[in-house]
Amino acid sequence: MKINEVEALAGITKKNIRFYEEQGLLSPRRNSENGYRDYGDEEVRILRQIKLLRKLGLPIEEIRKMRQGTHTVADGMRRHLVSLERERQNVTEAIALCRSLQERDIPLDALEAGEILDRMEELERSGASFQNRQKQDYRVRYVAPVLVAVLMIGLLLAVAGLMVWGCVTDADSAPPLALVGVLTVILLAIAAGIVLALVQRIREIGKGEMDDAKKY
Repeated sequence: MKINEVEALAGITKKNIRFYEEQGLLSPRRNSENGYRDYGDEEVRILRQIKLLRKLGLPIEEIRKMRQGTHTVADGMRRHLVSLERERQNVTEAIALCRSLQERDIPLDALEAGEILDRMEELERSGASFQNRQKQDYRVRYVAPVLVAVLMIGLLLAVAGLMVWGCVTDADSAPPLALVGVLTVILLAIAAGIVLALVQRIREIGKGEMDDAKKY
């Protein structure tokens, strides 16, 4: 069946289905005639399992280990329960702090934040967390595309620099200046394309497009 049919049967968007394929959680067969993905009932069943686990909040890596057979469902639930208990404690602490602020019933200008921050730091030292994990997750996601882009651009600029340096230091054996100029322009154009792709990627992450799958 086609991906549109799978989308309707599993209740998961095509973007999410592609995302799960990229993560190695789903491996549909390929049609030998046209090379297109050929989904079946098994893929729908797997997607429903993934949807269930994602709605419960399990991370992709944990689901991957279950799919690989290194973890059972019980293993995954045991680990996830520990995480949920920790989150519940964090929420309980946050609720208590919010209630104490509510009971004060004061304007922001009259709020002395130092006392509350000291209390939060004390709780954090004992294992609590009040940070925005979603934003932390975004920061981690920014690292890989930026690092790859920087490395690629650095490599291209290094090659362009070597060509120019070669022409300057050994003009007699250097290729025609026009050819060097054309190659340099091409390399710079590729570098500019990488920058544009990086900007687009960062915008996608910022808009939360990569988090569509987290809804399931």
